[in-house]
Amino acid sequence: MEQLWLLIKYLFLGIFQGFTEPIPISSSGHLVIAQELLDLNLKGLSFEVLVNFGSLIAVLIIYRDDLIRLVKNGTGYLLSRDERQKDDFDFIIYLIIGTIPAGVLGILLGDAIEGLSTVQTVGITLIITGIALWLIRNMRGRKGDSQMTWKDALIVGIGQAVALIPGISRSGATIVAAMFLGMKQETALRFSFLLFIPVSLGTMLLSIEEVIANATSATIWAAYAIALAGSVVASYFSLKWFMNIMAQGNLKYFAFYCFIVGGLVILFL
Repeated sequence: MEQLWLLIKYLFLGIFQGFTEPIPISSSGHLVIAQELLDLNLKGLSFEVLVNFGSLIAVLIIYRDDLIRLVKNGTGYLLSRDERQKDDFDFIIYLIIGTIPAGVLGILLGDAIEGLSTVQTVGITLIITGIALWLIRNMRGRKGDSQMTWKDALIVGIGQAVALIPGISRSGATIVAAMFLGMKQETALRFSFLLFIPVSLGTMLLSIEEVIANATSATIWAAYAIALAGSVVASYFSLKWFMNIMAQGNLKYFAFYCFIVGGLVILFL
């Protein structure tokens, strides 16, 4: 019975993280809150890395056509210098530039960031996330994929790096930065989630050894597998839903949510 309850907890956490990853309310912050409520102490960041990988799989499925086009046209431009393919080649370069800040900060300050994973920190940073979302709630940019610059990519990448702090939403920080720079909602959303791919993949590759080391029994392996599956499914439907929310311009509701949850966490946890 105890093992079954453990599996249920891991499944819940996988679904919970998967649902909160694409939307701007901080999946890492909610994972900290959920562990506190379930009285489940997960060592290190291996579980978070694992369920984030589940979200990565969902993003790859949803943006598969964009990825295929980028690879095809990016490679084609390198070989032929066809100007019709240059925008996609530039977009790939911008993704590389945008990945650098989070990669550098994660390597240099990974242990310090892990030490910030407390419910009080999450309460404060959720409110900060809510303020940022409130500020951009009515913004409608005009800058599309072809109008982006390397400076735009770097600033959005810095936003992603700041989101390594638990409670600061990764999707929220990148979308807020992109929209402050005048990007269209569609461009901001696409760049945000394509930017998630190299960071999540790199983190998973760097953490494989820790994930394996923390899976100390067959029960834990089963729990990890269930959590991963739950994360993939929840992330897929959550991202589809969030894309519709973005199209309707209803980001203010996520701001309200962050204010309420952040306040409750500070007061009661």
